[in-house]
Amino acid sequence: MNAPSGPSEMNHEDVLRVRLEVLKRQHRDLDIAIEALHDAVNPDQLTLKRLKKQKLMLKDQIARIEDELIPDILA
Repeated sequence: MNAPSGPSEMNHEDVLRVRLEVLKRQHRDLDIAIEALHDAVNPDQLTLKRLKKQKLMLKDQIARIEDELIPDILA
């Protein structure tokens, strides 16, 4: 049984909302990985730094999508 609205029928806002949820999930997963690595006996500092940088990039992408979905009233 096919769903009535396929990916080609999603509007721009729907696509952004799905992308936002994926990015938030990835951000949470990175947070868990960073915490686990940080708690390790001898954490790999380079890997820790890379994961934190990746997490910051995801945070920026999340903020950009949220800004597009929720326009600033004062702008």
